[in-house]
Amino acid sequence: MQATPFFAIPFGFAKLEPAQALNNELADLFRRRATEGARYANPRPLTQRNGQVFESEFQMFKWPEPCVRQLKEFCWHHLMQFIGQLNGYDNATLGRMMIYSDSWFHITRRGGFFALHNHPNASWSGVYCVDPGKHDADQRDSGLLSFMNPAVASAMYMDAATANLQGAFAYHIRHVRLEPGQLVLFPSWILHDVKPFQGEGERITVAFNCWFTMQDPPGTR
Repeated sequence: MQATPFFAIPFGFAKLEPAQALNNELADLFRRRATEGARYANPRPLTQRNGQVFESEFQMFKWPEPCVRQLKEFCWHHLMQFIGQLNGYDNATLGRMMIYSDSWFHITRRGGFFALHNHPNASWSGVYCVDPGKHDADQRDSGLLSFMNPAVASAMYMDAATANLQGAFAYHIRHVRLEPGQLVLFPSWILHDVKPFQGEGERITVAFNCWFTMQDPPGTR
């Protein structure tokens, strides 16, 4: 018998190398903006979080600072490459795609968390790690970015024939411990959360949502 995964969810992973110089600039900028409070804060937070999390307004990639522009270029390059790979689009087709987005940053201090949520009205989302913070040695789940498996209902009945399914067939939640410079791309509909950060320093990340339209080919109008 051949085991075939009929249903799969694409995730993309990339890493900026070297990242320290850019991340230092981003962290300094974000900390300055966070101290200005209401001016740069999300005015209408929806997803459950606590006071140890600062979330910015949602137009961060429109800021003019060079470090923000550099990060945007990195994220968009890998996002479009990912979309082209998944959809079989050549460069000409990708060049006709118009990208729309929301973008923001988080600064999370000890005890900060983000509850289970997804990102409506978008097709692809991403998270970039500026600084994961320094996790306490005995807190293995600290700050994990966790994705709920849509096949979680398959665990409604478990026996010896299904209790140890491997790889793409496993029903368990997927966890990502972010590293500096790491970019994670995922479908906007998938449910995810951030486990409480238990550590020193600050966990600093950038997030974005994207949706697209396709322009007509040249000369078709």
